[in-house]
Amino acid sequence: MLKNLTESIALTADTLATRPLRLGMIVPSSNTCLEPQTYRILGDRDDVTVHSTRIPVTRIALDADSDQQFDVSGMQAAAELLATADVDVIAWNGTSGSWLGAEHDRKIAACITEATGIPATTSTLAYLEAFDRFELQRIGLLTPYTPDVNLQIASSYASCGVQVTGSRHFDLSDNESFARVQPRDLLEGSRQLLAMDPDALIFLCTNLYGAPAVEQLEAESGLPVLDSVAVTLWHALMLAGGAPLEPRWGRLLAG
Repeated sequence: MLKNLTESIALTADTLATRPLRLGMIVPSSNTCLEPQTYRILGDRDDVTVHSTRIPVTRIALDADSDQQFDVSGMQAAAELLATADVDVIAWNGTSGSWLGAEHDRKIAACITEATGIPATTSTLAYLEAFDRFELQRIGLLTPYTPDVNLQIASSYASCGVQVTGSRHFDLSDNESFARVQPRDLLEGSRQLLAMDPDALIFLCTNLYGAPAVEQLEAESGLPVLDSVAVTLWHALMLAGGAPLEPRWGRLLAG
């Protein structure tokens, strides 16, 4: 009996040592895209699992009520819940730092790591890492947001050395509505932006189904296309030491 108990303990320890990577995601409450799209991108991979918690986010605008949704203290509380699942990395899976400024997201990531001891990133920091790593200085920008938000994003990116060569938007502010935009609805505006010959086109919003359009647009244009859900997943995997993504989700993210 003692021998069987010893073998059982050894097997348990071995299982713990070889568990899949665990990615913790802080999700906007009204987002219905990023979780299913993340699962589709990962496909049948068994080397990684994804675990989410939500914070209240319902509207995107340039005002104090909207900004308050992305308060650092709320991010910390959500991260502390994810930490109880022993995740290997925590990502704020939202693009708010693209208009609030990169420094806002750096504070979020630093606060999460200080509170939990776990490496952290955000969708905006993931994009900035991609811009730097792949030497992307000129981007086409497509969002579901209102025009003033797009202008603020362009200004924020310019301060980071990234020029927006052109932008398109769907003039929406209700966060839930963003996921109602179909991938086919992105094609015309994307082609217009790609015709301006940027270094890359980006779909900016983790509640926008841009990922399904990436492969077609890259094949047509020969230019890189980056989707927010895919980029955030790519950076989280990189921080956790995981394998990169398949080329169909963005050739730059394939490692």
